[in-house]
Amino acid sequence: MGLVAALLEILQRPTFGEVILELGMFMAPIWIAVLVGVLVGWSWKPKWANLAIDSVPTTHVPALQNLSFGFSTLKLQVPSWIKETHSPPSISSSTSSSLQLEAKKSVVTDADLRYLDGLVEEQDGGPAWIQMMDRSTPNMSYQAWRRDPETGPPQYRSRTVYEDATPEMLRDFFWDDEFRLKWDDMLIHAETLEECPTTGTMVVQWVRKFPFFCSDREYIIGRRIWESGRTYYCITKGVPCSSVPRRNKPRRVDLYYSSWFIRAAESKRDGRMTACEVLLFHYEDMGIPWEIAKLGVRQGMWGAVRKIDPGLRAYQKHRASGDPISRCAFMAQVNTKVDIENLRSMGSETNLSEIEPEDSPEKPARRNIPRFLVVGGAIALACSLDRGLLTKAVIFGVARRFAGIGKRL
Repeated sequence: MGLVAALLEILQRPTFGEVILELGMFMAPIWIAVLVGVLVGWSWKPKWANLAIDSVPTTHVPALQNLSFGFSTLKLQVPSWIKETHSPPSISSSTSSSLQLEAKKSVVTDADLRYLDGLVEEQDGGPAWIQMMDRSTPNMSYQAWRRDPETGPPQYRSRTVYEDATPEMLRDFFWDDEFRLKWDDMLIHAETLEECPTTGTMVVQWVRKFPFFCSDREYIIGRRIWESGRTYYCITKGVPCSSVPRRNKPRRVDLYYSSWFIRAAESKRDGRMTACEVLLFHYEDMGIPWEIAKLGVRQGMWGAVRKIDPGLRAYQKHRASGDPISRCAFMAQVNTKVDIENLRSMGSETNLSEIEPEDSPEKPARRNIPRFLVVGGAIALACSLDRGLLTKAVIFGVARRFAGIGKRL
């Protein structure tokens, strides 16, 4: 009401010149604020927002479909002039050959197993999990949780029960990069860099496709499987790799953790142990603001998860056909046997810091971005990315929510 009264008072000035002068003085602070926001936003704008519009091809960008399962998630349609195209870096034949990891320190250790076990038992010392989703289909049921640690990106936990599936089939399915390329639209390149035929430890390179303002992301992943009975602890995490040089594009993700706990479960149809339970724990620092990443996860999670089940059923048919299995699927069957109770008694809980990349040059810090930077950056980003309304609405909506200014508008 005060704003309306002030405008009415200005409009009641006796001459037109005085009205114009008063309106100019009234609007000056607003225009200055907008100008400062735009300037600050452009100065803060990260590398992934630098789009050379004149050089960008006019092709269509697929939506981000899977961020964690691979994790999934920013399912937004954007104009076709935004896409960046580049081929994945090539690895020399000497590097990509199967190298034994026995001669050096293992990249995935018992400490990682204890850490995953702590997550499974909810005894890792982290904050409480907040449920996000509870969905189901005739062939699967799905629940998801999220938590925000004091440092580091948001963490996700999910529980999926697949009907008519064995733990061994799910273990091989998630490890089989060759077949993953057929059902995971986000994965565009997968290559084994090193492997150990004794422990089953592998180092693989992934390149994943990201949507609109993000360039592709490269992952160097160490992975290994422990077996306790017919229960499997499948660990994958980002590891350093000096043999693969860093490039501007695709951008390497150093902080990455995505691990599964797989075991048989009761079927919801008849109560028999013909289903399979998969607990997934996932987090990564993709190099984008975490509030935007959380928005994408919330919007795209179910759509991404729902696409895993058709991939699994196709994989079951592929295995039933008797075709030779891939090298990755073979390595998934090379497991380290473990008595999990003895392991728990031998070691204390492992902290998050113990499994982060050892020589990561980009240690993540909590991103408490000042409000004016968020608003200014959102203005610049929206103006540079999209001539339509959809992307602007999403970016401004996230900025308003994150800056806490919605109630004052």
